[in-house]
Amino acid sequence: MFVPYDQLTDRIGPLARHGPEEIGIVLVESRWKACRRPYHKQKLALVLANMRHFALEQARRGVAVRYLMADGPYREALRPVAEELGPLMVMEPAERELRVDLAPLFTAGLLLLRPHEGWLTSSEQFAASQDGPPWRMDPFYRHVRKETGVLMEGGRPAGGRFSLDAENRRPWPGEPPAPSAPDFPVDDIKAEVAELVEAVFADHPGELDLDHLPATRVDADHLWSWAKEECLVHFGPFEDAMSRRSGGLFHTRVSALLNLHRLLPAQVVGDALALDLPLASQEGFVRQVMGWREFVRHVHAATDGFRCGPEGFALESGGVSAERSFAAGEDRPGAPDFLGAATPLPPAYWGTPSGLACLDQVVGQVWREGWSHHITRLMVLSNIALLIDVDPRELTDWFWIAYADAFDWVVEPNVLGMGAFAAGELMTTKPYVSGSNYIAKMSDFCDSCAFDPDVSCPLRDLYWAFLARHEEKLAGIPRMRLPYASLAKRGAERRRRDQRTFEAVRQRLGDGQILSPPPP
Repeated sequence: MFVPYDQLTDRIGPLARHGPEEIGIVLVESRWKACRRPYHKQKLALVLANMRHFALEQARRGVAVRYLMADGPYREALRPVAEELGPLMVMEPAERELRVDLAPLFTAGLLLLRPHEGWLTSSEQFAASQDGPPWRMDPFYRHVRKETGVLMEGGRPAGGRFSLDAENRRPWPGEPPAPSAPDFPVDDIKAEVAELVEAVFADHPGELDLDHLPATRVDADHLWSWAKEECLVHFGPFEDAMSRRSGGLFHTRVSALLNLHRLLPAQVVGDALALDLPLASQEGFVRQVMGWREFVRHVHAATDGFRCGPEGFALESGGVSAERSFAAGEDRPGAPDFLGAATPLPPAYWGTPSGLACLDQVVGQVWREGWSHHITRLMVLSNIALLIDVDPRELTDWFWIAYADAFDWVVEPNVLGMGAFAAGELMTTKPYVSGSNYIAKMSDFCDSCAFDPDVSCPLRDLYWAFLARHEEKLAGIPRMRLPYASLAKRGAERRRRDQRTFEAVRQRLGDGQILSPPPP
């Protein structure tokens, strides 16, 4: 059977049901895939080191392993093997990009499709939970909880509510102490992969940090043990907090290994339910894995990667990405653009200082680690891009490049659908946009910033300018009525100042200049 790069487990699928002597596997290490985008060096190392270790782990079990090194697409590497050995089984690839690549082999009968057994929910459950489109995570999550009985007591949600998100919004004052991310042994495989990445992909961005790179099954188990012991008890209350003193706080950091299936979603949910945890932490973690993670992959599948809206819900395309030229037959990316945003992504996202402490802090962490937690992604990186009308496809591609856990099925819904509001109300009820208030409340970033969040921070004016620019499309959204009622009270001169701030900030960030407060 062919094992894709993100199904590195023998605990589901044919590998779990057949004895080692009954089955062989084919793995493909493709430089073509690694070169499709300038992926973060840590991301490349993570995938390659886990693939190589998985191959060795299966060989030690007695599984016959054929490990292919390819310069081209996966279909080209697999075709001669399937013609030699006969049709290869494969669990349905999670990434649409890989499914498209392999489509000719499915058509020719050289690959035999099997269901992907790593997911926790089905498309039937998704459809049964929705009245729309538009689609909403909340009814999906409730439906799955009721069907599975997870965190249910006598037909009712434990604690009386399905979501305890309202209890998960505390800023972190420095106590309890945040745990440090665990270290992992640097072995010959990781060292070999690092040498390859530095030699072949030297022009890719990001730092390599082998000490914090889990690559073996033992490493994956160690990370999850650390998360259970050090993080989950405090995860709930501080789930939305941000801090320059701790980039991860109490987040488990397991997303990349979940998406590679080195850790299984069913395993981590089951373990979290078995722990003696505060309900807000337990439910918050379950909601992330069994709720939102599953919801976004269903949305991605139902829209063909945001290339087409469901019946009765058109996706508006636009922006810089819509104007790109494509070769005949080239697979065009989904590029919805509900707000008509077309600003190129500023150099600040690639590491050029911006003068905004929140942005520079998070971007610096991303290029060091290939990771930051979900609130920094949404309320710093995506929010600032939204405020200056960054092209949503450019922003999405940046996340895909920069984050070790980013694959098309998860990054496109999270950025196109949520962070950039590029699909309108298709999967979220409003744009997640904020001025300086949210960041000042939920983080300590402002303490080290040249701007005062209450007086001089440009995010304040950018917020009002955003509302004014997009009033025609946003004012009718129910959850935007209060912001627009406040905007109506903002005088004409204040609105002109807001627009001037938007134009100046967009220009300076676009030119790679550092923002600074006006002189007193």
